[in-house]
Amino acid sequence: MSVARESIVAAARRWVGTPYRHQAATCGAGTDCLGLIRGVWRELHGHEPEAIPAYSMDWSEPQRDERLWRAARRHLIERRAGALEPGCVILFRMRAGSVAKHLGIVTETGDDPRFVHAYSGHGVIESPLSAPWRRRVVACFDFPQEIR
Repeated sequence: MSVARESIVAAARRWVGTPYRHQAATCGAGTDCLGLIRGVWRELHGHEPEAIPAYSMDWSEPQRDERLWRAARRHLIERRAGALEPGCVILFRMRAGSVAKHLGIVTETGDDPRFVHAYSGHGVIESPLSAPWRRRVVACFDFPQEIR
């Protein structure tokens, strides 16, 4: 694993145990899944990629607007969805027919794939990237490589 990918995985794992808080992005105090990605981005790059507007829990589902996916494409490097490596950001569709609105960071691949994510009711956890989770992945991204 490259040094950059090791840095991303280590940064994500530091968030484990952070409580779930909608729209928050503070390690140890509270975060949601987007806040986790924003926090790791800040650690890697020193700043936010853009100002984040307020967002609802439904992530634009009534409008069928893939807002989160478009934002990921603006700031991350999209790769083939099945080409997972440690440090990749993965985007999930939680229900068939709904917009993609959950994010995580791959920490392990191979025989025991795992990812870190902020999950309502659980906080930030490292979970097995089991078949039910893998079926929900709709996109995979890399962080830009200019890590500070």
